[in-house]
Amino acid sequence: MKLLYTAGLSLVLSMPVFAQKTEKPGPKDKAVIEHFKNDYKKKNYKKFAGNMVVKDNQVLFDSKVVFYDKSDKITKAILQEGLIYPQLLTDFQIDKFENEDSDRTQKRFAKLQKNWKDAFDVNIIRFYNASELAFLSTDEKVKRFRIFCKDPKFPNIMIYYVELTDKNAVKNTPLDEFIKNSKVTHIYQRTE
Repeated sequence: MKLLYTAGLSLVLSMPVFAQKTEKPGPKDKAVIEHFKNDYKKKNYKKFAGNMVVKDNQVLFDSKVVFYDKSDKITKAILQEGLIYPQLLTDFQIDKFENEDSDRTQKRFAKLQKNWKDAFDVNIIRFYNASELAFLSTDEKVKRFRIFCKDPKFPNIMIYYVELTDKNAVKNTPLDEFIKNSKVTHIYQRTE
């Protein structure tokens, strides 16, 4: 009887441990969840079509460089497939600046500059600590990722939320195959 009581008590006390199988968003993820609920617009971004050279822990996109950690398999796969690249991020920044209706004075001042788009040029950045955000992905054909980015021009760390879509994916498609066959359909950026 004592053995049965001990086994039952152990099972009851261990139930909360087994119940924690789903990834839950943290407090910083609430703004991201709100963005995908309210401000989400699907786009089709093109893969990199220029000259790409992969070396040791960096990828050279024409003359632009992105560094990454070798142990970060997600970042490595996304970069090697040409899904995210500096020229895309530069265009994303310019588009974001032109379409946000925030500070019109700043926009007028920027456009008076001779080469105002040069201020948005992305080069020599470092991507790291990429992770899949399962709580943001409800469809097996769509996966959303968080990638940390350090740009020496800015003091803060930027975080890119990237949505990849693979129209042929099924529930058990391996992540590397999913990334290989996908395209970028949404980008969202925040600073930390």
